[in-house]
Amino acid sequence: MGILIALIPAIAWGSIGLISGRLGGSARQQTLGMTMGALVFGLLLWIFEQPTLTTAVWVTGIVSGLFWSVGQGQQFTSMKAIGISRTTPISTGMQLVANALAGVLLFNEWKGNMYWIGSISVIVLIAGAVLTSLTDRSDPNRSRSENWGVGIRALILSTIGYAGYTIVVHYGNVNAQAVVMPQAIGMLIGALIWSFKEQPWKESATYRNIVTGLVWGVGNLFMFMAMAQIGQAIAYSLSQMGIVISTFGSIFLLGEHKTKREMVYVVIGSILVIIGGIALSLMKA
Repeated sequence: MGILIALIPAIAWGSIGLISGRLGGSARQQTLGMTMGALVFGLLLWIFEQPTLTTAVWVTGIVSGLFWSVGQGQQFTSMKAIGISRTTPISTGMQLVANALAGVLLFNEWKGNMYWIGSISVIVLIAGAVLTSLTDRSDPNRSRSENWGVGIRALILSTIGYAGYTIVVHYGNVNAQAVVMPQAIGMLIGALIWSFKEQPWKESATYRNIVTGLVWGVGNLFMFMAMAQIGQAIAYSLSQMGIVISTFGSIFLLGEHKTKREMVYVVIGSILVIIGGIALSLMKA
């Protein structure tokens, strides 16, 4: 049962890019709408669970949420620039590498032979991310609208944001359920600051994207449940399966163009990212 519960975050988080792609809107509208949905979910969770909200929980949650808003906002920016099928596996690989480095440098999580296993896993992750980004330059139908300069810059900022989001919670060592609502408030504040000039709250696309926030919240809740039953390492590993949904869903459901050669790159690259991510996560078990 714990394994099945752990697959729900993979389905929920892997679907976010597809849902937001269908709902439309700019990166800022998608981010703000998503944070609104996350706040609704956080409030409902707090009402039903009534976790204790200490000062440490508030500070940790809000700071973590601010980092998250950077990570998610820039990920949406990258999706607009280079597509969901390229953004998701590259972003997943970069996040896993960043979190692995943080575990080594900040929390001393690797010991003895773990350095060898971890280093090989990071290399596998990088190789997978590079493969998914390769393009078939001989393709006459290759999209000219891809903007790799914007995409790579957004991915770097997104990785910094997502890494800060997890590092702050890890460092704060606070109750996982208690931090959800303060975190959502931080997410909303960050999204408002980032999107203020565009004023996305005036657009209907923003409110449509509340759905993505609710989906994210469902994934977050079931991740906590899975962690309680099968442990953080295995639960987090299984959540990485979401890249299969987002990567291939964007190709087959949203119609992102790929040549046969590019599909081979994407398949092999995604498998390598999953293997590397699982290896890194299971090292913590």
